[in-house]
Amino acid sequence: MNHISNGDTFLLGDRSVNRMGYGAMQLAGPGVYGPPRDRAEAVAVLREAVASGVNHIDTSDYYGPYVTNEIIREALQPYADELIIVTKVGARRTEDKGWVPWNRPEDLAQGLRDNLERLGFQQMYAANLRIMGDGHGPMEGSIADQVEAMAELQRQGMVKHLGLSNVTAAQVEEAQDIAPIACVQNMYNLVHRDDDELIDDLAEQGIAYVPFFPLGGFSPIQSDALSRIAAEIGATPMQTALAWLLQRSPNILLIPGTSSRAHLRENLAATELRLSEDLFERLDAISEGVPV
Repeated sequence: MNHISNGDTFLLGDRSVNRMGYGAMQLAGPGVYGPPRDRAEAVAVLREAVASGVNHIDTSDYYGPYVTNEIIREALQPYADELIIVTKVGARRTEDKGWVPWNRPEDLAQGLRDNLERLGFQQMYAANLRIMGDGHGPMEGSIADQVEAMAELQRQGMVKHLGLSNVTAAQVEEAQDIAPIACVQNMYNLVHRDDDELIDDLAEQGIAYVPFFPLGGFSPIQSDALSRIAAEIGATPMQTALAWLLQRSPNILLIPGTSSRAHLRENLAATELRLSEDLFERLDAISEGVPV
């Protein structure tokens, strides 16, 4: 069993977490809808993740819907004191497996209550306000009303820390004028680099940045380039992409997801990779289409 070193940590809110975490989205069925093919394996994945040192799990009640939170509670309650579970609100699932905004103040309150009930908490440690935006990408526009609603839920004691998901830098700044923001969760990886400046700005503020889709949006040429470099160092493309993210900035917290213990072990092993300056720069160049 791989075990994460406790030395590589960063603050999420007011607590340090290991920078390699776990995202629970893939514990639901195909299309993040319905039950998993193998519920026992899903439970085993969660238990092994925590036993291996993962103390930051990302989830949402709209995964399934409800499925991942129910599995998390079955697998991990009573929760370890050091474990942090972060959820998301602001969307819901439809019967045709779609995703739609659910972000009126009463919707956000109900979404948070649903997460608390299914996970078995009196208070969420952190909740990300998910802005639906444009597919997997953010879209400019004021989010003040939703952030103010989340800040009210925080004042009521339902959630300790607030985060944002799928947002622009301007929206982060707008939100910070309303309430402290503990983390930002956006799509970011070797080739999807829109948030380079935002990551650096958040790092200066001591705020965690949580990228999702570590292999999303790659062209075939970019995927081939990553695979060649990964083969050189005896790693998988996913391990190599995760290692690059860990070295990209100290405030990056990873949440790769899987429904397989074998893949979980592969992901955790990425914490053992140390990329040379040359390798890091070659990986960095993939986004520009530079030969590597």
